[in-house]
Amino acid sequence: MGLGRYVVDAIVLEGRSPSELARSHHISRSWIYELLSRYRSGGYAALEPRSRRPRSCAHQVRPRVQAAVLKLRHELAAAGHDAGAHTIAHHLSRRVATVPSVATIWRILSRHGLITPQPHKRPRSSFTRFEAQLPNEMWQADSTHWLLADDRDVEILNLIDDHSRVALAAVAFTTVKAADVVRVFAEASGRYGLPASFLSDNGAVFSGGSRGGKVLLETELERLGIRCIHSTAYHPQTCGKVERFHQTLKRFLARQSRPESLAHLQMQLDVFRAYYNQRRPHRALGQRTPLVAWSARIKARPPELPDAVTDFRVRQDKVDSCGRVTLRYLSQLRHIYIGRAHKGATIRLLVAGANVRVVRDDGQLLRELTLDPSRDYQSRAPTPVHNVLRQVSSMS
Repeated sequence: MGLGRYVVDAIVLEGRSPSELARSHHISRSWIYELLSRYRSGGYAALEPRSRRPRSCAHQVRPRVQAAVLKLRHELAAAGHDAGAHTIAHHLSRRVATVPSVATIWRILSRHGLITPQPHKRPRSSFTRFEAQLPNEMWQADSTHWLLADDRDVEILNLIDDHSRVALAAVAFTTVKAADVVRVFAEASGRYGLPASFLSDNGAVFSGGSRGGKVLLETELERLGIRCIHSTAYHPQTCGKVERFHQTLKRFLARQSRPESLAHLQMQLDVFRAYYNQRRPHRALGQRTPLVAWSARIKARPPELPDAVTDFRVRQDKVDSCGRVTLRYLSQLRHIYIGRAHKGATIRLLVAGANVRVVRDDGQLLRELTLDPSRDYQSRAPTPVHNVLRQVSSMS
């Protein structure tokens, strides 16, 4: 029996005085009369403790705003985008006049069972975080896998800027090859400029260290004065930003229809990259979009960029029936001899100023030369063996 019921029974059943009960139990007479009033109106049930919650709250979020929060959460999640409190707050500013705080939005989501507890996650304070100080100070690259509608496994090559998180490239391939990495790098550097350093893991298309040599990408970076860095084996945290980008990208792709072809997948990647760079707020960037962060600072550049490199591009072509390919240099068409043995072969021309490298699709280097601006036909220079044969024939 609670104190309230005891006091009421003492007055109603035993006829005791309210003043006497107030003195003996050290409670106020006004409270005793309140208990009697509740008893007469509702019986013993009215004596139970009542909630102290106020009937109204002046600063409570309006139902219309709460409905907008829940609707935006559903829209973002259905599209495969991040749908956390920070992202919702960013997009909510275009729908309501007064945006609640991030903590308030989190509580709204939590009340509706939309927050999944994750106690297994390490606290952010336990990580040693690195971030490049300027755009183009460091690029990160990695490839990941995805399935087409017919269950064919394909690869996606992703390239991001370490400082601004700009998605420099997201390109789909049946299988990523060494020449593909160089082509994607060349296209990205044509749009954003050359980076000062390039970070990747030890995949076969990025590193030849395990085979005691260098792959095509490493030789290109070395020639352009770009520092090439490889992560420690079995330590993906070194390339954590591009690894996290994989996760964001795959969450989006999982909400789309299964791509029927490589071209269909590439269209989805282009849509995502536009949203990611221009519309999606990034927590690590103070809720700015990657493109805003990219434009906010001056760009780093390779510390040893050769002055002669004024043009850097990649061109795909086929060797003609005479064993030659053509390239426009200084407004004139130049004919480069490769060899009749390679006629019909698909090749890529890696152009850096006057320096040209001709590479097959499988990464084999067919020829490297420096263009002579005084000649339209760049014939193959005689090899030392040819010189010896000429000397022998002249002596005979």
